Amino acid sequence: MSYGIEFVPGNINVKQVVTYTKLAEQKDIDYAWITNHYNNRHCYPTLAAIAAETETIKMGPGIMNAFTDTPAAMASFSCTLNEISDGRAVLGIGPGDLSTLPKLSIDPAKPVARLEEAVDQIKKLCTGEEVKKAGTYEFFDYDGAKLTGVDLPPKKKQIPVYVGAQGPKVLELAGKIGEGALINASNPKDFAQAIPLIKKGCDGVDDKKFKKFDIGAYTAMSIDQDEKKARNAAKIVAAFIAAGSPEPILTRHGLDLANVAKIKDALARFDFGAVGGLVGDAEIEAFTIAGTPDVIRQKCEDLTKSGVTQIIFGSPLGPDMINSIRLLGKIM
Repeated sequence: MSYGIEFVPGNINVKQVVTYTKLAEQKDIDYAWITNHYNNRHCYPTLAAIAAETETIKMGPGIMNAFTDTPAAMASFSCTLNEISDGRAVLGIGPGDLSTLPKLSIDPAKPVARLEEAVDQIKKLCTGEEVKKAGTYEFFDYDGAKLTGVDLPPKKKQIPVYVGAQGPKVLELAGKIGEGALINASNPKDFAQAIPLIKKGCDGVDDKKFKKFDIGAYTAMSIDQDEKKARNAAKIVAAFIAAGSPEPILTRHGLDLANVAKIKDALARFDFGAVGGLVGDAEIEAFTIAGTPDVIRQKCEDLTKSGVTQIIFGSPLGPDMINSIRLLGKIM
């Protein structure tokens, strides 16, 4: 089992992200995942700053997409970050946020096929290959593209690609093209559905691939010595996840669909007071890991038993960021 931590350079600035990542490294957390949202501070310079100020923690964007960034740009960035960090770079990439892309006048057409092509081209470029026009690519049929001005990783130590996956098609694709998956889920019920799909994708490539595949639980985490404070800090995150989840997932967790509709309506009105009153134990248990260190430890053990191999401590982390990181360091 390995552990990661997510930071959002929107509610905290770059210097704070670096400070918190250094503390996470001191607490033996293995990965730092920096979110990528156009309206926040950009993950690329944030990751470069982390690389320069840390020694052991691995790092990467969590996650990029091939609509806002091209495969060539992501390959160049990843190799540069790998050089700065002395081989500690990882790349998180997914199909793209289908609710955000239209705001940028981007038509998110064929996201799964686009993702598969992008990862293929990124991997070729990162090995130093000159990508010549093949006529078999729909989105990125590069014609003579090659990375020439950056140190490339050794062929036996290529930058691991983690695919951000939730739907069945992307979960299977993650097993096919990735070295790991980042799954936005905090409950073993979701991994019981996801892991067989990943295995199917892995087995289609190599029957031994699944044994090395890193299954990341990208959790919504909130930890504090005071359980009530921890759970209250998780309410808004649970609300957004519930509001954005399709009905089959809500049903899987036994949630009241009418109450979720009320949550969605309150969020649309930015009435966070109402949201706090509507989100109960059912939503918190379904979509977050929240509570005291003992509770968090048990929930992490449950995820491990379900087949998860990397637990990522994601937002909100808790009512006090520094205290949360210190507490997380004690439960691993």
